[in-house]
Amino acid sequence: MMTMTISPTMQDQLTPARAALDAYPVMKHKQKPHRTKQLLLVMLALIIGWHGWMLVQLFVLRIDNPEMSAFMQLALDEQRIQNPKAVLDHLPIDYNRISTHLKRAVIASEDARFIQHNGFDWNGIKIALEKNFEARRVKAGGSTISQQLAKNLFLSGERSLLRKAEEAIITVMLELMLPKQRILELYLNYAEWGNGIYGAEAAARHHFGVPASKLTAWQAARLAAILPNPRFYDGNRTDRMYQKSEVILHRMSQARIPG
Repeated sequence: MMTMTISPTMQDQLTPARAALDAYPVMKHKQKPHRTKQLLLVMLALIIGWHGWMLVQLFVLRIDNPEMSAFMQLALDEQRIQNPKAVLDHLPIDYNRISTHLKRAVIASEDARFIQHNGFDWNGIKIALEKNFEARRVKAGGSTISQQLAKNLFLSGERSLLRKAEEAIITVMLELMLPKQRILELYLNYAEWGNGIYGAEAAARHHFGVPASKLTAWQAARLAAILPNPRFYDGNRTDRMYQKSEVILHRMSQARIPG
């Protein structure tokens, strides 16, 4: 049987290689925490950058109107799949050119404690959760006007914990950066009121043939009643919609509006 002997010279040459091989698992183990730390730092930088950009956008919103919201852009993209020349009916107007009736109707319908809360109506959220638990499905939302505006302007309709968390963060920033009157003004100007119909002015002209400043209490209640499902009620009238309009009409006198 032949045996291989390793000369001292060869031994000296192999020692560094063996040491490197022996150290490799340790080096690999040390690299993992380092890479994880780098990844976390990159993610943190992206999150800070995104919310920094958001703060700039909200600062601009104090005095300027965006061309369209995230929801509007999504709707336009969908329409242009069928019709590349599709456009949205949208004309933002000043707060004082929107009927007081519509302001009261929307608050009475969507967010009765709009003036009092700081973005979140915890009692409303509790009631919504109880209704959903009893119905064993998502029946009520509990979102405030501020939360809806945050979602409409910057996010999507996706239902996920991540999206709700982002909505909550933007809502806090909205309430810190903008007065209540401006929040309501933006909401009324970017809410969806039918197929391709956005904002109070377009909604008033589309549904009743009048400018938003001339809406009656009854017309305002009708517009507020269709907000939860505007595309369905664009051309459809149901007993449930009429009943809801009557409820809103009776609540309007108690609604407090900013300004």
